[in-house]
Amino acid sequence: MELISWNVNGIRAVEKKGFLHWLARQMPDILCLQETKAWPGQVSPGLRSPKEYHSFWSEPSKRGYSGVATFTKTKPMSVSLTMDDEKFDSEGRMLRTEFEDFILFNVYFPNGKASPERLAYKLAFYERFLEIIEGARKEKPIIFCGDVNTAHKPIDLTHPRANETTSGFLPIEREWIDRVLDMGYIDTFRHFDKSSEKYTWWDYKTGARARNVGWRLDYFFVSEELVPRLKGASILADVLGSDHCPVGIQIE
Repeated sequence: MELISWNVNGIRAVEKKGFLHWLARQMPDILCLQETKAWPGQVSPGLRSPKEYHSFWSEPSKRGYSGVATFTKTKPMSVSLTMDDEKFDSEGRMLRTEFEDFILFNVYFPNGKASPERLAYKLAFYERFLEIIEGARKEKPIIFCGDVNTAHKPIDLTHPRANETTSGFLPIEREWIDRVLDMGYIDTFRHFDKSSEKYTWWDYKTGARARNVGWRLDYFFVSEELVPRLKGASILADVLGSDHCPVGIQIE
């Protein structure tokens, strides 16, 4: 079973760059998209509900902003879009799908660079999300994926020293990922690959992708009880169309 997560930085923009052709070739069992920047009624029918997939979309209150979507070949047992907090729900950042043997969270975590207020919002979102997955874990094993908007270790970005005071690599943000690991969740990519220069985001404006000057911001985490079923994890750095690339896992 293959699961893929991708921050597309605008689903309508990436459609023009061949997204549906890529999806027809790749055909993951589940695809989680972040930063869709569109409601389902704003996209083409083929994109709104791709062939062979059940599709679920969030609708942020602000058009052209944020948003997540999940495409799955298997119909979920249940679907939820709420974090039970309006300040988070209004931005459409989380989509929960329940399957027979796990619960999947597709999440577009906030970016804290814009202002101290947005950093505070990001940290509050982090805390609320942990409460949600710990509650869900009492029911079934957990998978969560998406753009976490934080690089965990110095190995996860090209210029760690230069970014020590930048949101996305602040100690308080990185400590949150430490807590996630301490709680028994596994960073699936690092479970298999400890090597450097493996990134998932590159700045458009500076042409950073051509030089591989990047950050690893996109993750799949699984609760430790799923590790025996975890068969692989990957960064699909050759897939273009966004300033992020897809990441994936294979589960037995």
